[in-house]
Amino acid sequence: MAAVERDVSAAAPAKRSVMVDTFTNGVLDPEQPMLGPVQDGGTIIANTAPGCWGPMITPRLRGGHEVTRPVAVGGAEPGDAIALRIRDITVTSLATSSGHDSSPEGYFLGDPYVAARCPTCDKLWPETHVEGIGQKAVICDTCGNPVTPFQFEHGYTVAFDDTRAVGLTLPKKAADEIAHEAPHYAALPDNSAQHPVLTFAPSDMAGVMIRMRPFLGQLGSTPSKAIPDSHNAGDFGSALIGAPHPYALSAEELAQHRTDGHMDIDAVRAGSILVVPVKTAGGGIYIGDMHAAQGDGEIAGHTMDVAGSVTMQVEVVKGRTLEGPVLFPLVEDLPPLARPFSEAEKAKARGLAKRWGVDKVEESAPISVIGTGPDLNAATTCGLNRAARLLDMTVAEVMNRATINGAIEIGREPGVVQVTFLAPMSKLEAAGLAAFAREQYGA
Repeated sequence: MAAVERDVSAAAPAKRSVMVDTFTNGVLDPEQPMLGPVQDGGTIIANTAPGCWGPMITPRLRGGHEVTRPVAVGGAEPGDAIALRIRDITVTSLATSSGHDSSPEGYFLGDPYVAARCPTCDKLWPETHVEGIGQKAVICDTCGNPVTPFQFEHGYTVAFDDTRAVGLTLPKKAADEIAHEAPHYAALPDNSAQHPVLTFAPSDMAGVMIRMRPFLGQLGSTPSKAIPDSHNAGDFGSALIGAPHPYALSAEELAQHRTDGHMDIDAVRAGSILVVPVKTAGGGIYIGDMHAAQGDGEIAGHTMDVAGSVTMQVEVVKGRTLEGPVLFPLVEDLPPLARPFSEAEKAKARGLAKRWGVDKVEESAPISVIGTGPDLNAATTCGLNRAARLLDMTVAEVMNRATINGAIEIGREPGVVQVTFLAPMSKLEAAGLAAFAREQYGA
């Protein structure tokens, strides 16, 4: 897949499609040139690199992921929003490794995701190479010692079937065999700088069958200040507050600049529509951290990171200022109480209205407002307040609607949630979002 090799200015002619196979160094920086621009209504096609574990064991990368270089969208300005229609997500990796992690002391400056360092030569963000396999295979180029800012507490290697429908965790012999050809089995993109985590060959949980359900853990717009990609959210981002490394932010700066593109919400998959805020000229749409599957909460801290291809269409929503992402999931991904009512249900409601003197039955459609924070309580409060301001309701009304016609869903522990509920169509109209609800749900 060919990359756009040249950097372009906002004045460059917008293209109907932009193909991306180059990556950041782990930092989302609005001062860096963007690719594109792609036309409003155009298509972004991306070849993504695996997310968490590979970048986590590659000290030169300054964020926990390796996302695509941002693409500018023609006409998008701060204060607008951009709708992303995910048309296709295809896993290309043949296998991956993952598991629950720990970080040995001395291998990082304040934050192992952002500021890895060699404990022997004290070099920050050292260049490294791989020698052999196992958890000491990543070696510092300067001093020749292992540099492992993360290690597995309990991990597994999983191989995928040819149709990418099912995976199976492997025993040590098979994991070791794959580890010796890790870039091949990871389908690592040519321009990726990460060491494949398959190199570590974990095998603590062999013979477990897994149902694949791919989605994007990272999808969003570029923050208005440089933020490590994995920390572009209210939970991981809280580690930047007062940090000892150069990417430190104040709490106020984090709230002002982040765009919450790191969601790890499993409903951000093919067929869904994600509407994201624009905080820098062109928006800067980036993609990454594709997961083969994940249960709500990502409670192990990580899941099966894979390489893959993504196709999406973009649409600028002028003047629709958003505090964070808004998602219109597939119907099957909605909580049962938030699914659109059937005609039979509506008929029964009209009968009740006639019986009890209710003038009109409210027309409604689902919406999922993303909230993030240092913990799940803070994330829920964030999501409730965002939904209330977006739809011109009181927080109390949002709470009631999410209770009887929705749910609070956990995207990621420690602090990403979806506030999902059936919202009045009149409120969605006023918010400029009704067209997406109609497209997605026939409302």
